[in-house]
Amino acid sequence: MKKTIYVLLTSLFITAASCSKGSEGTKTPGKTTGGKTETETPSFTAADATTAYTAFNRYYYNPTARLYYSTTLQDGLGAIWTQAIYWDMAMNVYERTKDNAQLNMVKDMYQGGFNQYDGYNWDNTTTWFIYDDMMWWVMALARAHQLTGNQEYLQKAIAGFNRVWDGSYDPVDGGMFWDFKHSGKNACINFPTVIAAMRLYKITGDAAYFDKAKSVYNWAKTNLVDANGRVADHKIGNNAPGYEDYTYNQGTAIGAAYALYKETKDNAFMADAKLYADYTKNKMCTNGILPAEGDFNEQGVLKAIFAQYITQLINEGGQTQYLDWIKTNVNTGWNNRDKARNLTWRNYALPAATGVMQSYESSSIVTFMQLVPTK
Repeated sequence: MKKTIYVLLTSLFITAASCSKGSEGTKTPGKTTGGKTETETPSFTAADATTAYTAFNRYYYNPTARLYYSTTLQDGLGAIWTQAIYWDMAMNVYERTKDNAQLNMVKDMYQGGFNQYDGYNWDNTTTWFIYDDMMWWVMALARAHQLTGNQEYLQKAIAGFNRVWDGSYDPVDGGMFWDFKHSGKNACINFPTVIAAMRLYKITGDAAYFDKAKSVYNWAKTNLVDANGRVADHKIGNNAPGYEDYTYNQGTAIGAAYALYKETKDNAFMADAKLYADYTKNKMCTNGILPAEGDFNEQGVLKAIFAQYITQLINEGGQTQYLDWIKTNVNTGWNNRDKARNLTWRNYALPAATGVMQSYESSSIVTFMQLVPTK
């Protein structure tokens, strides 16, 4: 991704100020108990999940390019790495609905990426200018193969993984560099590498992927995570880790730990996943609401990545203690949508913007809605 890890203090201040307003969403009259009237945020439905995705496509999808615009102005495509996140969203919708038309959407988006990004030519250093951009696509390509059985998707995923591993992995000190210049080792390449490696291991049975996943996870846990489950954004050389709280780093750490737990049944990995989730819930939220990342930049997509892995922990891992928290976020964000367009945005706690919006900031609630159970 085009890195925005060094966020301006001004942007942080705006985000914190917006988030500090808490969960003041649209409320409906609730029940009366003990003479005190309570209010409840309306719960979203499966129909709402479809409505949200339909609106997202109406305002952001380019059917010619078969990829997504960056804004409602529809004057340019979104960043290369975010298209892989939107492809994940399309797969989520298909898994929820089992609609054949949505399966065609999944196939169309693969072709859109093929056309736009030099046939997934991983050696093109103009198209691909950073390792984690590639790895987001490798993860999605492996998942698309799992969903469809398409061998072309698998071969592209394997080639992409090998390209990143050969260029990014540090055979001396361990861990993955995020950029071609090897300026630092970031969470956004290390934990996704674990997830991608575990997917390829499950598909191919090649134990080398499993070994690589364990090696990278061990490095990342040792160098990028503190005792409270806080995931650092990066580590540069022998310097101390750079701790900047981002939901996607917490999310991919959850996903990496859970993937290893699912394979090994080692409870230490499950404990890690819960620790990362607990930090996000208890330290990164205001009144339970996730931070409003993405002040008109690509960070708006971060919570869409978090959605993938916290819901996996809930739905597959049985960690339902997080469900009410996540539902509160989804319901608050959906009820604060721009109701004229049914577009959601990055700051769940406040009414959505009504002017120009970015696909990045509109994506996370839509993603959550495909993944969170409605009953």
